[in-house]
Parts: sequence; C-alpha cells; structure tokens
Amino acid sequence: MTMLSRDELRECIEGEIPLIENMIDKEIQLQPNSVELTLRGIEALKGPGTVDFDNSQRQVPQSENIGFDSEDWTVLAPGTYKVTFNEIVNIPLDMAAIARPRSSLLRCGVTVESAVWDSGYRGRSESMLVVHNPHGFRVKRNARLLQLVFFSLRKEVSQGYNGRYQNENV
Repeated sequence: MTMLSRDELRECIEGEIPLIENMIDKEIQLQPNSVELTLRGIEALKGPGTVDFDNSQRQVPQSENIGFDSEDWTVLAPGTYKVTFNEIVNIPLDMAAIARPRSSLLRCGVTVESAVWDSGYRGRSESMLVVHNPHGFRVKRNARLLQLVFFSLRKEVSQGYNGRYQNENV
C-alpha cells in the first residue's frame, strides 16, 4: 500500500471518473497527503441505534436537521451529531481511504469519526461529529472538517463495496 500525494490526488480528481466530485475549491482542499471534505449539513441524533452480526436487525437512529443561520453558522452544544459532506467520493477498486479530523477541530475540542472508506464505494458520505468542548462549537456551512487519506493497493480488489451506503446522498 502506498499513500497518495497531492499531485497523485490531483491526477485522480481530474481523471475520467473523478476520485472526488463537487469540490468547493480544489486548490484549498488538496493537501500534501489528503483531500479535505466540507460540511453540507448537520443532524442531531434522535434515538438509539442497533447493530448485529449480519445487519438483519441493524437500525440507524432517527435524526433531525440542524439548520444554519442567515450567515451560514450554527452553534452546537456538547454531544454527538451526524454530518454530511458536500463532496461525492468515487473510490476505484485499486484504492481505499482512511479519514481523520482536521487538526483545527481537535484544537477546538471537536472530532470527526469515520469508518474505512472501501474500494468501490461511491457516495456523499456521512460521519459522526463529536463536540467534546463543554462550551460548545460554532461551525459554518462548507467548513473543511475531514482529511481523507487515500492508499493505492498493490492489487485491485475482486469485489468492491456493495453495502447499504453505496451511492448514498447522491
């Protein structure tokens, strides 16, 4: 496995099937070893979730949209939220990705949690934003939240992601 650099990421974004679509500003969002994803929307969780071994009883909690004010800001109390990104990600069968929060969020007492981004996944993904800061957190629509780090696999996978979240929010 090899981590992709900014120049390699640029080539993949500008390719026939773009690695990332709907970027607000490619030059700002492209980092030396990652692509930053931006905030499209925030939702508050409104109930419990359920997971099991074979997903036959899986239930994602209900959620409620948290709007932005007239200047595109919102203030979040400490807690857990679901965020949706602006960008659509198209991961080819010879890549995978791991997401990390921007360090600016960590310095504010906030983090973004995300699962592994599998080969073959396509969608406008969702992640979990956690406000640990007891004083809350103020965030603006389109803020850069997450750094997506891509890895080139030694060999293409024989079957890519084909789960419930394929093509989500597209």
